[in-house]
Amino acid sequence: MDAVSELLGEVRARGAIFRQTIVRPPWALRMASGAPLTLATMLRRHAWIVPDQHEPVPIGVGDIAVIRGDVPYTVADDPATTPSLVVTSADYCPGANGIERASWPARTCGTPTEGAAVLLSGAFERRGELSERLLRALPAVLVVPAQDSPAPSVETVAEEIARDRPGQQLVLDRLLDLMLVCALRGWFDNPDADAPAWCRALDDPVVGTALRLLHDTPARPWTVADLAAEAGVSRAALARRFTALVGEPPMSYLTGWRIALAADLLRETDHTVGTIAKKVGYANAFALSVAFKRLRGTRPSDHRSPEPAWRADRRSPTTPPG
Repeated sequence: MDAVSELLGEVRARGAIFRQTIVRPPWALRMASGAPLTLATMLRRHAWIVPDQHEPVPIGVGDIAVIRGDVPYTVADDPATTPSLVVTSADYCPGANGIERASWPARTCGTPTEGAAVLLSGAFERRGELSERLLRALPAVLVVPAQDSPAPSVETVAEEIARDRPGQQLVLDRLLDLMLVCALRGWFDNPDADAPAWCRALDDPVVGTALRLLHDTPARPWTVADLAAEAGVSRAALARRFTALVGEPPMSYLTGWRIALAADLLRETDHTVGTIAKKVGYANAFALSVAFKRLRGTRPSDHRSPEPAWRADRRSPTTPPG
């Protein structure tokens, strides 16, 4: 299995809400919806993604920006423009500086005018739609140029956003999925991109074999010797090559992978901690709790705390994300 499939095998948007925002310069929107992952592209003109404590990133027409929800950020016509509006899950069209609510078309904020910029955005609303492995692999902001990502054209996305048709929600959900897949493909295909080391290592005949074994059967009581035998090399050779390509020893990587799987199961299922522990390779709940606390700084039961209030099933289906 390739790296994109590894990360996106269980990702599927449900109830995604897209918006197009028409703004006149100068403009800057402070995004504070709390959605776990947002995708954005420009239909007209360019913009800047300005994440807190990170360098501003330009985004042009057709580029896809992927922004993690734990990264506070601003979208602006210029990095120096001061945000005057805050976009929340409760109000996507604050009603000032040319971002008034429009009566047409659907899912649109602002009225088309000459020289205005048009921002298209969509978000995965529920954290359960996204694996911990994906969110931890992504940089704070990932921008994939249009030429590196064979995603649906921005015109196609804009047309779908602006029309109400039968099956509309399903189309929007799949568009969001497809845009994310295309963005990650473009990211991994770029040799200069800072993709996770383990994603690159999947192409190695030895380390890739070991990684797939760990991913497919994390509950097996693996040892480096077992992995080496399966990969057809010596224990020392595997340990040396794995550490060089992935950046950490095989057993250290396995621990992180098991904890990531456990985090997903804690969020997505009602299984007991003991049941989850056995699914990911720990003898009991205590063993999982010790490892979880060591890597994440919190207990499994704390990680399972209820979702925040922005979850889509707790708010109006017409409330848009940032």
